[in-house]
Amino acid sequence: MTPLAAAANENLAEISNYLIYSSMAVYMLAFFAHIAEWTFGSRSKVARTAAALTAAKEAGAARSAAPAVQVRGKAGATAVLDEPKVTTRSTTGTRDVPDGPGAAGGTVQGDLYGRIAVSLTALAFLVEAAGVVARALSVQRAPWGNMYEFSITFSTVAVGAYLVLLALKKNIRWLGLILVTTVLLDLGIAVTWLYTDSDQLVPALHSYWLWIHVSTAIFCGAVFYIGAAGAVLYLFRDSYESQLEAGRTPGKFRTSVLERLPSAASLDKFSYRINAAVFPLWTFTIIAGAIWAGDAWGRYWGWDPKEVWSFVTWVAYACYLHARATAGWKGRKAAYLALFAFACWIWNYYGVNILLSGKHSYAGV
Repeated sequence: MTPLAAAANENLAEISNYLIYSSMAVYMLAFFAHIAEWTFGSRSKVARTAAALTAAKEAGAARSAAPAVQVRGKAGATAVLDEPKVTTRSTTGTRDVPDGPGAAGGTVQGDLYGRIAVSLTALAFLVEAAGVVARALSVQRAPWGNMYEFSITFSTVAVGAYLVLLALKKNIRWLGLILVTTVLLDLGIAVTWLYTDSDQLVPALHSYWLWIHVSTAIFCGAVFYIGAAGAVLYLFRDSYESQLEAGRTPGKFRTSVLERLPSAASLDKFSYRINAAVFPLWTFTIIAGAIWAGDAWGRYWGWDPKEVWSFVTWVAYACYLHARATAGWKGRKAAYLALFAFACWIWNYYGVNILLSGKHSYAGV
């Protein structure tokens, strides 16, 4: 590489760093805008969930107290029939409860701050994406050859997936505050502890499979994260609905926050659909990695820690999807299993890369 080209690459690396730090600043503004959305939204009179549960109980009591039905026969005789009982199949987390009004709480001012937050998030996404592209140009390869590059790309893809769902008119703005907070944490760790200067990869990684295998792994992890966030919120909302159903009164702050979320049933369905949609791509990621390993190291599977935990993650999500498809494992049990599966993915990234050694040690700090 000529000195001029080396200087150009160094400048691009500096531009990338500047853009990443700039995106963090914009994400911080989006964070405060989301806080304002939740704050002003809490001033609305929501109480829809409690009213819906009360109405459901009253409707059930009215049905149980309904009068018997008299049927007249051909010969003038009458017979008294009890009211037919309607049996519904219910599962944990499934109640006849409407979705909450969202973080804005149905208020105009809250909605305004929510729109500002989404706009700032979109701007930060564009700035961060430009930083990832500048990093790729500085190293002249795919921008995910180490943990720093993987982290900044991961958060970019996670925010991109969130914005795409919003563009598709999905009601997920309630996820914005959690997402922006996590992205700030991810970028903070990346620039503080994981930063690595622009450099070329080891010879074994000079392959087009770097674009295929690692890019799909990043995308799967970003979508798995959204599914895990839905599972966490489901657990909180389900506990809240259970309290109301039992006649207990949650605290004001708890009520103000959880009442505005979608119902537990909606969150359960959201998490399941997200995880189910991306699971086939995670399967492809593992297969692509095995093919790449065969080209690079002459074997498809070598029980490397990264390979083992990728497979463990696959098994965990497969068990979740299987359990979620059976009536007995819907709800809280399935949510716990989904979070365990995502914890396996997180360990496979941070724990395996930092604490364990193997063929994938090049991805370390």
